[in-house]
Amino acid sequence: MDSFVKTALWQQLGAAIDMLENALLACPATLWHEYLWSYYSDHALPPESASFWYLSYHTLFWLDLYFTGSFEGFAPPAPFTLAELDPAGVLPERPYSQEELHHYLRYVRQKCRATIEAMSDERAQQPIKFPWASERRVSFLEQLLYTMRHVQEHAAQLNMFLGQHAIEGASGWVGGAKADKE
Repeated sequence: MDSFVKTALWQQLGAAIDMLENALLACPATLWHEYLWSYYSDHALPPESASFWYLSYHTLFWLDLYFTGSFEGFAPPAPFTLAELDPAGVLPERPYSQEELHHYLRYVRQKCRATIEAMSDERAQQPIKFPWASERRVSFLEQLLYTMRHVQEHAAQLNMFLGQHAIEGASGWVGGAKADKE
């Protein structure tokens, strides 16, 4: 795969992850368990699924899974589990801490960058399908673009929530991936 395309893909995905990281780090302990929106009785998931910590975790879990490209070989790092895949909407046994989720974010960020750097044309074009997806198969590259939109959607929700509570430091636009420090 062309290095120009890989660089552009990483710069934009990395920026979305960095915006998520900014929100994650800016969230004070007083808002960590707060709900981002009202729970509606017809909603299929428990109300805790709208909490700041859970939405952060949810975003990272799916980013991790989708960059793996299949269930085979996928296992999130400890202490995270596969409970997120339970169709009943089961939440983790306990809320994850800001430190745990920041560690997960750094892990997934590195995984995403390495995946993009190693991507060949064949891998980019490889059809993938997850059981819950539409009948249409998509390429691995299209799944990565879908995943980037998912990260940005939730990063925006978290940033908006923090802005509504006058929390500084999270809402600035990130134009491209930050340079790796590690």
